[in-house]
Amino acid sequence: MRRNNRGNKRSKVFNTAHFDKKFIKYLSISVIILVIVLLCVAIFYHVNKFIEQKQFLENVDKDLEQIASSFDLSDDEQQEDEETDTTFTMTAIGDVMCHNTQYFDAYQKETDSYDFSYVFEDISSYIKTSDITIGSLETSFAGKERGYSNYPTFNSPDALAYDLKKLGIDVLSTAGNHCLDMGFSGLSRTIDVLNDADISHLGTYQTQEDRDKILFKYIKGVKIAFVNYTYGTNGIPVPSGKEFCVNLIDKDLIKKDIENAKSQDADIIVACMHWGTEYRTTANSEQEELADFLFQNGVDIILGNHPHVLEPMEKRTVTLEDGTIKDGFVIYASGNFICDQNAENTRNSIILNLKITKHVDGSISIDHADYIPIYMYKENSSNLRRMKLLDIEKVIYNYEAGIDSSLGQSTYENLKVQLEKIIKIVGDEF
Repeated sequence: MRRNNRGNKRSKVFNTAHFDKKFIKYLSISVIILVIVLLCVAIFYHVNKFIEQKQFLENVDKDLEQIASSFDLSDDEQQEDEETDTTFTMTAIGDVMCHNTQYFDAYQKETDSYDFSYVFEDISSYIKTSDITIGSLETSFAGKERGYSNYPTFNSPDALAYDLKKLGIDVLSTAGNHCLDMGFSGLSRTIDVLNDADISHLGTYQTQEDRDKILFKYIKGVKIAFVNYTYGTNGIPVPSGKEFCVNLIDKDLIKKDIENAKSQDADIIVACMHWGTEYRTTANSEQEELADFLFQNGVDIILGNHPHVLEPMEKRTVTLEDGTIKDGFVIYASGNFICDQNAENTRNSIILNLKITKHVDGSISIDHADYIPIYMYKENSSNLRRMKLLDIEKVIYNYEAGIDSSLGQSTYENLKVQLEKIIKIVGDEF
């Protein structure tokens, strides 16, 4: 019995081992098959993805080709398509004067300094939004040590120049009857102050080399040349050997400068003319004759100043000697921008706005001219900061609408009169 029992045990051991070997064999085969299946699935997936991506890229290429073909222009057509008219705004103001009452008003005792910025608060937006603004300087910046002074020889605080820059003035013409009020040294220092204030200027110069240069300003790629001349210097002699320091009205000189500007491919030529009869609201015969001369020699825009009152503006169709027809614009005088004069029409003025286009063929058109009527207001009931420029139409509207009546009935009535005068003198907008 014991033997049989041992034999049975050996049979059980043998059968279990045999089973374990077969199980491992089948398991290994199953794992291998599973790996193969997974590899096949992975390969199929990636091949399919590759085919989809390839198809997608082919479709993108086709779409890009179609888009490109729609813009398939010749070189000439592409160049023509890129060229467009260029339109910009040019703003002009009148004489920047500074009587002693003005710098007394601007004086700040606490800091022993001057601040003129409050004068411009009501009208500053009209200047800041323009592409370029030009004014006429009727004072000098000869320095505090020379003593600030009033008519007939003006010397004003430097702060005025910096406040004009903050206002948005880009160019000041300086050839005027007061440019030599403080002599050549005063003229020269005025130029230094304007340079430091970053205001471009023309008409007065420190050297012959500077005088022979034309002032150019670039607005939206349009090249604008400026020239400036004055009828005289209030009887103050131009210093001997320094004839270059101020441009006097001389047709030979003017023609030479215009030709210089043309030779440097100026798109537009602007002439700032200090001319006319003081307090006269119409152009005199000399202004009219000079305007014809300027237009015929290539000037496009004439900005006149000096009379201290407004004079008319007009748009012209100019026919040149070669038969070419072009637009021309002239305002004979823009009046006083800031001042403390009391003669009739010396406190009303305008901010002139011109809309100008340079066309693809190089021609220039004066498309539109409008203006903001302004008034140099003086508050008599206060002792400080009582002078400021008023937007006449805005003040009238606010008073009539009950929005602001702080300036009073008498000022309101006066501004209505000034508005009528301005429109009558300058003419209609176009």
